[in-house]
Amino acid sequence: MKLISLNTWAGRAGKEKLWDFFSRHKDADIFCLQEMWEGGEDHAPKWGEGIDTAMLTNIGRMLPEYVVFFRPHYMDWYGLAIFAKKSLDIREEGDLFVFKKRENAFDHDKAVSHARNIQYLTVATQKGLRTIVNFHGLWNAIDKTDTDDRLLQSDNIIKFLKGISNPHILCGDFNLMPDGKSLKKLEDFGMKNLIKEYGITSTRSSHYKKPVRFADYALVSDGIQVNDFKVLPDEVSDHLAMFLDFE
Repeated sequence: MKLISLNTWAGRAGKEKLWDFFSRHKDADIFCLQEMWEGGEDHAPKWGEGIDTAMLTNIGRMLPEYVVFFRPHYMDWYGLAIFAKKSLDIREEGDLFVFKKRENAFDHDKAVSHARNIQYLTVATQKGLRTIVNFHGLWNAIDKTDTDDRLLQSDNIIKFLKGISNPHILCGDFNLMPDGKSLKKLEDFGMKNLIKEYGITSTRSSHYKKPVRFADYALVSDGIQVNDFKVLPDEVSDHLAMFLDFE
């Protein structure tokens, strides 16, 4: 099974680049996407130039053979999305807030320290159930170092993962440093950090001008056989996409 995780940068790199990206990677079974918009037209100018406020619809048109699940964490128009091939045997899909509560997603005027959720999808395979968890971690407009909020966010993710009996994958833009306690909590829980295992030195594209080159991670539990993992070179965001081929 092939999975691609990408922070879409809200489409700022351009629809043409995203169209080309999805067209060339249609062999992926699952796309885990962050910074997805569907609405919020009045708010877009405050968040930056080039935002595609109809991303969910537009990407859906690019991927008609996929079913889409949208799980906002800011208002009802910004958050996480999973596109999964219609041929997959999907057993469950949902989300859980891991920073603040669901109702907090509707009481902020700016995109700093707003509520955060994880989105999960459980698929039946020939080797049993597999759960994929899509995550976009807390952003505080300062840096990606440990804070009490980020440590609590990791604890809440671990609580959720403890309830999953089948092998699982956690991927996305964590907004964490590779040597921080917030990430180490997940590793100590038993998740293998593929960014570390494969010696990845950057998950940021040339669109990102700051010096810290880490943000995105893919972690796998026992029972997930990794056939291949890499960061793709496509310049379709200020993040680079992660590609995971697993049994």
